[in-house]
Amino acid sequence: MHAAVVRSFENPPRYEEFTTPRPAEGQVLVDMLAVGLHPRVRSGADGTHYTSDGRLPLIPGVDGVGRLPDGRCVYFVTEGDAPGTMAEQALLDPRRSVPLPDDADPVTVAAAMNPAMSSWVALRRRIEFRSGQSVLVLGATGNAGQMAVQIARHLGADRVVAAGRDPKRLELLTDLGATDVVSLAGDPARAAGKLGEAAADVDVVIDYTWGAPTERAVPALLTRRTDRSAPLDWIQIGSTAGPDITLPSTVLRAANLRIMGSGQGSVTAAGIIAELPSLMTELSKGTLSVAALPRPLAQMEEAWTAPTEPGQRVVLTTTAWASRT
Repeated sequence: MHAAVVRSFENPPRYEEFTTPRPAEGQVLVDMLAVGLHPRVRSGADGTHYTSDGRLPLIPGVDGVGRLPDGRCVYFVTEGDAPGTMAEQALLDPRRSVPLPDDADPVTVAAAMNPAMSSWVALRRRIEFRSGQSVLVLGATGNAGQMAVQIARHLGADRVVAAGRDPKRLELLTDLGATDVVSLAGDPARAAGKLGEAAADVDVVIDYTWGAPTERAVPALLTRRTDRSAPLDWIQIGSTAGPDITLPSTVLRAANLRIMGSGQGSVTAAGIIAELPSLMTELSKGTLSVAALPRPLAQMEEAWTAPTEPGQRVVLTTTAWASRT
């Protein structure tokens, strides 16, 4: 079969022939149709993701839409030690898959499920989110952040503050459900002040940045809260701005701040899989907006580095998908 193959963490994957994986007991070999080129895929391919074990060569890809031997199409998430999905064929554990509705577009599903899953699982599994609460999405201009804005509103958020640096992407967020938009570009101290004024009394923060933006945002919010004893759930999902922060001890004593992560490990695999059918339903209904950009797997080397428009998610498609359409 052909696949995207990583042979060095210093170089992007290359499209080449690779040995077709053999199913073990409980696994099924499926024909891949569509695979999203997510930031999670990129970090796995360069060895920087926290789950990376350093083994090479590897096939990137953590999820995708595949066709079972009986012709049914499913969305699935890979097992930790299985080859990736960015290939013509991949191994699937049926327990980690959900069927696609008849009217679902494989490319849309492949583009949306991974970025949508992060906030969907966080709000439904990590906290007891209630309708009428308010949410700050920190790093809202990324694809996952854009989905988080939509998902927070869909799950009942009365107010969603969207914060990010990209001005073009910020412009899109009000149409996607953001009630307030805050630019983090320019002078950091001034940006933190604007963020604190806009989001001081939110109930939940969905944080895709960490690093310096979070380090400034935490005190900016907490020092302006009307009631510092009101709980603030800070859900750490991504670290696009850096892996570490410095957090003064006084912050934890002076406010009711609860910091937690959401991802592989903090939520069980079974818990994540259990959320997929309901998320799939919303995607099929068109509740959530996503801009998928399909590209043939054979052109993955070009697609890996090509720029995209705001909101777009590259999806690599195979000849099996082309023949299906």
